Amino acid sequence: MIKKLKAIAGVTLVELLIGIVVSSIMMFALFTSYSAINNSYSQVSDRVEISRTGRLALGMLLKDIRMAGYFDINSIKHGDNQLQPILVYKGGNFNKASRKCDSIAIVYGDTILNEDGTFDYPIYRTLYQCVKSKTQDTKQGKGSGNYVTKDLFAITVTKVKYKPNSDPLKAGTWEDPTTDGDPATFPAEVLIDHVEDMIFNAIDENGKIISPPPNITNENKDKIYSIRSVDIAIMLRSTDEFFKEKRERNTFALSNSDRNKEKTDRYLRDTIVVTAHNRNIGMLR
Repeated sequence: MIKKLKAIAGVTLVELLIGIVVSSIMMFALFTSYSAINNSYSQVSDRVEISRTGRLALGMLLKDIRMAGYFDINSIKHGDNQLQPILVYKGGNFNKASRKCDSIAIVYGDTILNEDGTFDYPIYRTLYQCVKSKTQDTKQGKGSGNYVTKDLFAITVTKVKYKPNSDPLKAGTWEDPTTDGDPATFPAEVLIDHVEDMIFNAIDENGKIISPPPNITNENKDKIYSIRSVDIAIMLRSTDEFFKEKRERNTFALSNSDRNKEKTDRYLRDTIVVTAHNRNIGMLR
């Protein structure tokens, strides 16, 4: 009986402890590998999300800028100063709490076929601008019982319809998109959030920046119809912290070094730049 018990004896305590240690090392190695892969995936996802979000806004801007100044040959022409094809408004107070992004207003016509076979030729204006983000910053303390909002912008887009005056010698008005009955128009809607800056530069036929951007009241008013393209830059910030270390990182803006960002934190910032070529403004002369 004693010999049989010795033949079926289990592992010793030392062997059991060695097995536990080896298993623990293997589990730690697996967990470390999983954490590294998961962090890499999260970083790639954050980069992709920033790129996707920025290109969504740029796609809409490109479409509208390419339409700037278009009017159907059969549409009624209006000599209204409000109908300038592109107006760029420059921001200011860069790197301050009261800073402002650039904004752009784009005017173009459309052609609509009615059910009775007649045509309408409406004129629209789209406005892209920055507003203060309403996203709460839960990493900061509460102020007055609520979380403070993030020190960022959201880009909004508005589309309104032109209503000509019955007196052709008087200016028309831009209708309220909530009451004009036109399904193509809409009040201000948030396009993207977590924006650090948005920049527009009007470029002339010689490839030079028109500064200040032309309008009917400044020294470049004779260059309103000289705009051949618009350089666009949108600087975005990741929603969550991205880097492991908190240190100063520089993000470069478009042509103006005052608008570069020098931030000491762990967030990812990226500037997406594109040039939108308009096709109609040169034809308006």
